[in-house]
Amino acid sequence: MTTQKSVPVKTASAHPAPTTTRKAWIKKTPVEVVLEQIGKQQQKVAEMRTELTREERELSKLQQAKKVLEAQ
Repeated sequence: MTTQKSVPVKTASAHPAPTTTRKAWIKKTPVEVVLEQIGKQQQKVAEMRTELTREERELSKLQQAKKVLEAQ
């Protein structure tokens, strides 16, 4: 017969207690969920518009440089 080695089992005490308290979970209504999604989408679109404006300026600069190079 072979003997099995006993392996110590970690218990729940292996995870230290959190030092900060968590905010209580508040269930959201479907309306609140949708309104939150709308807000996130609006923010995403605003960021994309800002990026598009920046890219359009860069394109404009490159097109001006192209005109100068073609004129030579």
